[in-house]
Amino acid sequence: MVMTHTIFIKNNAEQFPCQAHKTILQAMEGLGRKGIPIGCRGGGCGICKVHVNAGHYHTQTMSREHVSELEQKNGYALACRLYADSALDISVVGKLKKQFS
Repeated sequence: MVMTHTIFIKNNAEQFPCQAHKTILQAMEGLGRKGIPIGCRGGGCGICKVHVNAGHYHTQTMSREHVSELEQKNGYALACRLYADSALDISVVGKLKKQFS
């Protein structure tokens, strides 16, 4: 059985399920939702930068140009490299692309 966690986006009070093996961005896109801006999907452009307000997570390699070590220690990450290990409460750092439908 695949573990699923709830992702809550504080900016617009929306939530969606995310399987543990998918990034937050993959889960959002897979549900046909919009909200977190989408760029390269590989951790290099910084478009999908978010702040994790609460919850446990891990990340893959991200561009230090967009997320410094200090920012990462303070809960910032790129949604395309962010995996939920529990329910997450996140805030989109940039402007939301569009409210969820």
